[in-house]
Amino acid sequence: MLNLVIFGAPGSGKGTQSEVLIEQYGFDHISTGDLLREEIKQESELGKAAKSFIDAGQLVPDGLIIGMIEKVLEERQPKRGLILDGFPRTVAQAEALDELFAKHGTAVHAVLELRVGEDELIQRLLKRGMGSGRSDDNLETIKKRLDVYHAQTAPIAEHYGKKGVHHAIPGSGAISDITARIGEVIDTLG
Repeated sequence: MLNLVIFGAPGSGKGTQSEVLIEQYGFDHISTGDLLREEIKQESELGKAAKSFIDAGQLVPDGLIIGMIEKVLEERQPKRGLILDGFPRTVAQAEALDELFAKHGTAVHAVLELRVGEDELIQRLLKRGMGSGRSDDNLETIKKRLDVYHAQTAPIAEHYGKKGVHHAIPGSGAISDITARIGEVIDTLG
């Protein structure tokens, strides 16, 4: 089983690339954002708690996310591989994910960081907000989310760089070009 983490700033294309890679390679997909949005849609207690954090541009507490991921691992038991999209978002979450995978006899095999300039990120998110109605895609919240990303999420590149599994990938340009760059990395993993 090949476990991939796809990460980058909000609007970097993680979800889009995950969808393409799922189709191309047959990986199972965990998007913590999708899992949380489903809980919010169902207006569960988890969803209500998560919405208050998301609307404020803050991260959902680690314990909730790790528990959700473990539940998904146990229910789905992915065979080919797994793509995590939107998690981990902090070094502490990366360490918890490493422990969770070790408990299940596996590891993170590659961390694919999509790098996109900040102006382009803001434009992508504003455009997405107009089309999707997502409450967190407005200029004020976008800027908060980018600040949180730089302070809390970007350092996971160093965490996984020390393990030799971090790969920086230019995230601008045509979707197919970005997918090809990611594919080059995946193909070297076997």
